[in-house]
Amino acid sequence: MDNQNDSNSVINLIFLWLTSSEFNNHIINPEWRISDHTPLTVNIAIFEEHIQIKKHTIIKDSKEERNFLAELINSIKSLNTEYISSKENLEQVVQEFTHNTDKIWFKHSKVVNITKYSKSW
Repeated sequence: MDNQNDSNSVINLIFLWLTSSEFNNHIINPEWRISDHTPLTVNIAIFEEHIQIKKHTIIKDSKEERNFLAELINSIKSLNTEYISSKENLEQVVQEFTHNTDKIWFKHSKVVNITKYSKSW
């Protein structure tokens, strides 16, 4: 139904994040007018994104989890924290801890496929 007499009866809305690059970049399209609606449009960029399809995991309460935790605890105990006298020394200890943790994790974890049925934890 054409409602020319009441042309301002409908307000169209676009909801955008205040910080989005599209904010304040909408277009009013009077030439596309349908009934008492004048369409609003906004261009939203779609970027290519890497979606992870595999992950490393350890089953809770498994032998692998117990071995991982035991080896991690031993690794933490063996860290030399005696001579942390500077930021550089601290960074070295943190790097060693990170390296050891990663190595132990990959040793005891297994790779699984992520599916729509996968748990988020």
